[in-house]
Amino acid sequence: MATSIPESVLGPRRYRNNEKFVGVGDAGWQQAEDHGLINLKVDFESNNHLIDRATQHAFMVLCSCSYLGLNHHPAILQGAITALQEEGTIGLALSTLRIRLGLMARLEEGLRDLYGCPSLPAASCTALTAGILPLLASGHLTEDGQPRVMVFDRFCHFSMAYVKPIVGDESLVLTSPHNDLNYLEDVCKKYPRVAYVADGAYSMGGLTALEGLLQLQEKYGLFLYFDDSHSLSITGKNGEGWVRSRLKMNPLTMIVASLAKAFGSAGGVAMLGSEKLFNFLNRNAGPLAWSQNLQVPNIGASLASIALHKSPELKQLQDKLARNIDYFDSQFPSQHAGNGMPIRKIEVGAEEKAVRLSQELYRAGYYCSAVFFPVVAKGEAGVRLMMRADIEPDELKRFCATAKDIISGF
Repeated sequence: MATSIPESVLGPRRYRNNEKFVGVGDAGWQQAEDHGLINLKVDFESNNHLIDRATQHAFMVLCSCSYLGLNHHPAILQGAITALQEEGTIGLALSTLRIRLGLMARLEEGLRDLYGCPSLPAASCTALTAGILPLLASGHLTEDGQPRVMVFDRFCHFSMAYVKPIVGDESLVLTSPHNDLNYLEDVCKKYPRVAYVADGAYSMGGLTALEGLLQLQEKYGLFLYFDDSHSLSITGKNGEGWVRSRLKMNPLTMIVASLAKAFGSAGGVAMLGSEKLFNFLNRNAGPLAWSQNLQVPNIGASLASIALHKSPELKQLQDKLARNIDYFDSQFPSQHAGNGMPIRKIEVGAEEKAVRLSQELYRAGYYCSAVFFPVVAKGEAGVRLMMRADIEPDELKRFCATAKDIISGF
């Protein structure tokens, strides 16, 4: 279709190319749909028991990011109900910059106390990234007020890479090979002000090279921007996540994370290294100042989750998750085994094999998401699995045995 469009009206395509992205990637999605692996409509009984409404096929889901099983925890469900009943409204339907409920202020203070730094909640982690990164690029989040060269890790989450064209209107945008500290140091030597955009725990497994990055920050004044959604709640004394639990917040560091994964509610949070950024971002960070903000049930659920994070139950759930991760690693060793993170991939190579493996597992009662380009590189397709604390050991053993049996027939 794009071949009929005159070259004169095509964009520069410096940071995205939909023709290539859709042309190559959508074929895999279509194949998954043809095999009944997407667009499923289910009834929920528990994370371990979903029922396909069309076929009544019961299955266990192994691609949920609710790593601690808090998305169905009674206390968090009750927190949402109580907040709705007490407030008597879904929300104010206006910008929180102008007016916000006392309930929202309680959430802000609760997150600040939990994470030990100014913490800004928003409708989603994606909204935070979309609002913050352009301001970081233009120099408005740092003392010098000068634009920063923006280096995006090659594997950084799509929600961050998606903002590259906007960021590129403010400053130079570069893409770094994954965890390549030498590349990053060369950029720091060439340019006086640099920011690095990366995941803390990556969505396909693996961790950021944090120790080396902190050394570059100390040496060159490198700004570090992490999305640590996949480790929030599962690590750290207060569930502050892998990155936050390993560094002291400072004006050259910011961490964003989703509250809709292991935290068990909805929305996102930005952990800030500077007190003055809280109000500044509320005023100037685009989506943060719009009227699409957290609704009352979500705020209530988050407050209940904060209370749970301060209880002994958090450590109990973290330990259950860790045991499940260790067992899976013992059955399916991988390059990420032993890193404590819950995301794993059983790699099979071709996308057709990945879809077939996903289909066979689904028939056996397990839903595992087939992943292929552009989610992973070409030739590295497979099925992605997420370990959870609410998977019982016997259930996990049965799954591993089933998966091994299916793979042996490939």
